[in-house]
Amino acid sequence: MTQTNLPPVLALTCGDPAGIGPEVVALAWSATPAHATARLRIFAEPGLLADVLAHRRGMPALAVERVAADDPRPSDSRTLLVVDSGTAAGGEGSIDAGVISAAGGAAAARAVEAAFAATRRGLADAIVTGPLHKEALHAAGYDVPGHTELLARACGLPDAAASMMLWLPADPRAGRAAGLGVVHATLHESLRSAVERLSSSGIEAAGLRLAGLLAALLGRPPRIAVAAVNPHGGEGGLFGDEESRIVAPAVARLAAAGVAATGPLPADTLFLRASRGEFDGVVAMYHDQGHIPVKLLGMHRAVNITLGLPLVRTSVAHGTGFDIVGRGLADPSSMLSAIDAAEKLVAARR
Repeated sequence: MTQTNLPPVLALTCGDPAGIGPEVVALAWSATPAHATARLRIFAEPGLLADVLAHRRGMPALAVERVAADDPRPSDSRTLLVVDSGTAAGGEGSIDAGVISAAGGAAAARAVEAAFAATRRGLADAIVTGPLHKEALHAAGYDVPGHTELLARACGLPDAAASMMLWLPADPRAGRAAGLGVVHATLHESLRSAVERLSSSGIEAAGLRLAGLLAALLGRPPRIAVAAVNPHGGEGGLFGDEESRIVAPAVARLAAAGVAATGPLPADTLFLRASRGEFDGVVAMYHDQGHIPVKLLGMHRAVNITLGLPLVRTSVAHGTGFDIVGRGLADPSSMLSAIDAAEKLVAARR
């Protein structure tokens, strides 16, 4: 951790530079109020960011300054402070806007690795990531499904040690006084594989991680709902027995551990109830069961938070947007929310 008498350092990465990641980072940098309470740094290749600012539509008028990872100065909304992640090296080829490439994948991965190294050295308190492209990542030789697993392995942990939570901050206009968190018992794998791999212990672990993080964000014990696997919660075994065999025992263990957990509940009505404030968090059984409702409720406000790691990592909840690169359509709302969530989590840890 950085010195607690100084504002925390948030290490931002742009994700795949061929996508909208550099755009949302620059737009968020110029708009976030976090400069008043934290020190922001971008881990990237400075020349690449300068090129994005100069040639992509709708970019703010920002200077780019290269700094060392241990530079203690404050950040402000006028100058991007960039720690060179060495992304120009490697010989993977050129990075063209909107094009999947090994060079783009390598640049995204190296930036995360550099931000992780700074965090491990105590020079940063949290990592806030932009969107990467999984095909580009694999083309660059990184055999990981995404950020979550990349960071888990960097920490020396198995992939299963980390969970993805989608955090939807409170929206007073929708009548929600608190946000909604959704964690996934399984993640980046086929639906067939996810159902086969479901276990009571995995669901319990995801629920405990969710409860702990929501308590930090909300400042109180959260109310957790656990989703069923099958339609209508299995209809007493007519549509499958995963609810009674796998999910219900996990809910019982969560309750025994002091978590206010309810379930298994049919997913088609569960998320409506959660959106109205009945629950603070949901344990989803597989990727799309959790992602689709959250993105319908507020894709551009949502934040991706990694649970189970000895560090704070938040991210945007959208993709690389190769189809809108440079058109002035990038929305920084999710990056702004990710910066805010990272700062709150760091404050809770301190």
